[in-house]
Amino acid sequence: MSNLTSSPVPCSRSWSISEDSLRRYVFYASENCIQELLSASDSKSCNDGWKILGVDNGVEISKRRSGSLHTFRSRWLLKSVSPEQFITVANAIDAARQWDRDLVEARYIKDLEDNLSIIRLRFGDNSKPLFRNREFIVYERRETMDDGTLVVAVASLPKEIAAGLHPKQNNAIRGLLLQSGWVVEKIDHDSCMVTYVVQLDPAGWLPKCFVNRLNTKLVMIIDNLKKQVLSSPTNSDDST
Repeated sequence: MSNLTSSPVPCSRSWSISEDSLRRYVFYASENCIQELLSASDSKSCNDGWKILGVDNGVEISKRRSGSLHTFRSRWLLKSVSPEQFITVANAIDAARQWDRDLVEARYIKDLEDNLSIIRLRFGDNSKPLFRNREFIVYERRETMDDGTLVVAVASLPKEIAAGLHPKQNNAIRGLLLQSGWVVEKIDHDSCMVTYVVQLDPAGWLPKCFVNRLNTKLVMIIDNLKKQVLSSPTNSDDST
């Protein structure tokens, strides 16, 4: 009898919670993520454990060790684009495949509030080996600070809550987006400083060194996003 009562496998557990409880959890969990993002975007924190890896096409890439993984940060000055224009493109999940070619699906599962959503990100069979058959169930929270700075915080839900909202497909490996998001600060009327932070554990059999290479690759996709923002119709219309 004791064997029967102790048989559940942890990875198969799922929690069914009310929408109000989910909203409260995500709100409080995202508060910490927002503060971490704001701290990473602070120019005074450039020596706070961050190691600059290089500058590529105006984009500064740095990293900081966080346990057995690394957190990666990119910063760049985006000219002739307002914070609102940048966030409009960065939050358009229907267009996300244009700046992340490994992504095969991004869709909203649930809107908890106007600025609080649950999203599923899926990478398919033809994605690169580090992405292949990974999926992430994440929250996205969008906030405007008192000084006008725009923050978008994204992180995975606990696996039990994620399983209750969207059961994992048999062939998918559910990764964990430990910390991610944008901070967009207005510099003048038509320019902004953008900071992107990501720490990701794709789960599965991948060695930690491969996971860290994956994080580097994820940060580098912002160059594609920058090009998309600069060529977007909204930006073209506003510049005329």
